[in-house]
Amino acid sequence: MRVVRFISQPKIWSLLHGSYRHSPHWTAAAAIDPHQLAIDERKDDLVRRIAVCESGDHGDTDARIYGGRKGVYVGRFQFTRTTVVNYVRIMDGRSITADEAVEIAHDYTKAAALTKYIVFELDGLRNWPTCAHKLGLAREVTEIKRM
Repeated sequence: MRVVRFISQPKIWSLLHGSYRHSPHWTAAAAIDPHQLAIDERKDDLVRRIAVCESGDHGDTDARIYGGRKGVYVGRFQFTRTTVVNYVRIMDGRSITADEAVEIAHDYTKAAALTKYIVFELDGLRNWPTCAHKLGLAREVTEIKRM
């Protein structure tokens, strides 16, 4: 029997805190649910496409990615420092510094987890208005949520 860990609020919390295995929310892996696996794959694909649209690629990189005037946008998802600070506070009540926000934005795994939370838990596509429109993401998010 194969097992899989599903992305969940606790996993997002622990990814952003850097201690997935030591998270207080760690639970045993569950048996594969093909329906949930399909949902997670569609969510991951949508998040990947946001990264590609915003920065031209996805995944980890050694290069620091800055965009906009004066490098106001950071990482594959082109977050502002303030956006990361605010959404981390909303997600788990934790206050982080601007430097910590930059580190999260540059860490693809953490930034992707935060993006997934913003898009699917908070209906936050407005953070990527051009790419959301260009890629038709509002309709796709609605379809995924109906699955």
